[in-house]
Amino acid sequence: QVQLVESGGGLVQTGGSLRLSCVASGRTFGQYPMAWFRQVPGKERSFVAASRWIGGAAYTQYYADSVKGRFTISRDAAKSTVSLQMNSLKPEDTAVYFCASSSSRLIAGTIPNAGNYDYWGQGTQVTVSS
Repeated sequence: QVQLVESGGGLVQTGGSLRLSCVASGRTFGQYPMAWFRQVPGKERSFVAASRWIGGAAYTQYYADSVKGRFTISRDAAKSTVSLQMNSLKPEDTAVYFCASSSSRLIAGTIPNAGNYDYWGQGTQVTVSS
């Protein structure tokens, strides 16, 4: 059974930092995309960041424009974990953050589409106070 378990959410002030982690189990994830999405009440899940395998031990990263330069996604393929370092947090970053993985080796243009991800964690709340 595939499981993704997130941790690291919480309450932080504007300008602060948080680090989210996601541990995956139940299959091999090393060659498949892993991503972070977020969702606020009443809105669809939106893409935050992703890591995609490009061969050998190499991965490439993708970011939503709203988080570029502030968030960093990293991955430990051997441990099937993916992390999201979030710096310079803003109130608009407040959301439930979800870890996701795809069972397909997605091409770059399809990375931000939540519908292309088959496995999801339960989510972790991030609240940034002003």
